[in-house]
Amino acid sequence: MSKTFCSYLFAALLLAIAPVRADDSLAKYWGANSCASSSCHGGGGMKQNQFLTWSIKDFHSQRPPATLTSARSKQIAETLEINEPTADARCTTCHAPLHGVPANLRGEHFKISEGVSCESCHGPAEKWLRSHTRKDYTRADRTAAGMRDLQSLYVRANTCVACHQVVSPALLKAGHPELIFELDGQSCAEPKHWSAEKNGNGAQAWLVGQAVALREMSWQLTQIHSANELSPRMTETNLLDRIYALSWLLSKATDQQLTPGTMAEDFEGRQRLADAFAREKSDSVWSNQMTHDCLARLADVASDFRDENIRPSLHARRAERLVLAFDRLLAAENNHQADAELNQLFKLAQSIPDFEPKAFAAALQKFAAIVSVK
Repeated sequence: MSKTFCSYLFAALLLAIAPVRADDSLAKYWGANSCASSSCHGGGGMKQNQFLTWSIKDFHSQRPPATLTSARSKQIAETLEINEPTADARCTTCHAPLHGVPANLRGEHFKISEGVSCESCHGPAEKWLRSHTRKDYTRADRTAAGMRDLQSLYVRANTCVACHQVVSPALLKAGHPELIFELDGQSCAEPKHWSAEKNGNGAQAWLVGQAVALREMSWQLTQIHSANELSPRMTETNLLDRIYALSWLLSKATDQQLTPGTMAEDFEGRQRLADAFAREKSDSVWSNQMTHDCLARLADVASDFRDENIRPSLHARRAERLVLAFDRLLAAENNHQADAELNQLFKLAQSIPDFEPKAFAAALQKFAAIVSVK
């Protein structure tokens, strides 16, 4: 991996811990213990147990930095000639992001060993910690003080996507697993330390998250292109398939075109379109009918998988995203009528090299017959 692309990637991943507002860049990180008193977020009550939930149950607390000591991480590090993965920015940016906080911004109780902690998601606490619980403080007041507005699905997706989607080609070739960002599914899997009313609509979260994922993958390909001075198609066919598959999915789900004009490889244009799409959907008022419309449109794509002009690897990537979409949209509807058919689709889509488009299309027709009627 070129030094140029490595620097681009490192800058992007730092978004996971960077303050939202430019003038908050000097705010200090006070550490998770600043949230942990029993009268704040370290109490036993349902509305005061956020620190306990994170520190005891949430995989973000201990698992990310611990992963860097595993045999697999050591093997990846050896391939990339990384002496110590627990201290190298290519690894710690996501697995131990507080390593990236400059010494002058570390408060008295700051600990780099906290993993992905409170301030990794909510922003450095110095300027909002004492004020954010005031009853007269509005959501806008907290955001103005530098606290991330995670009720916004767009902001929430941006906070998570860098570490849950973007993996450099060098890391992938060295054995790092490929990642798929899924805002709603990953939020549901996380132990809740927030109230249900702040969670947002699951289908809307899914859609915003997918658009942000498309933006990030498009951005990544532009950086690979720039660093290698080669055309995108010559560098990352796998990433191209993932981008085209996700563009297809979002276009099918919403009838909005996310390919910039006729220029399929205009990835800067695609990046801008995806970001505008994510903002728009995050700000929209979502309805149950909108969820069902997305589901019905996506269920009605069996003919796409019979198109023999589409290469099998792209068909497989489309199916990969499609079954995950069905899972979240059906969950949003609390619809379990097609569970068996969805399980069959997952089974058919689980292997990219062995994917059979026609078999998937046949199974998809059975699925559509159940879920499209309302």
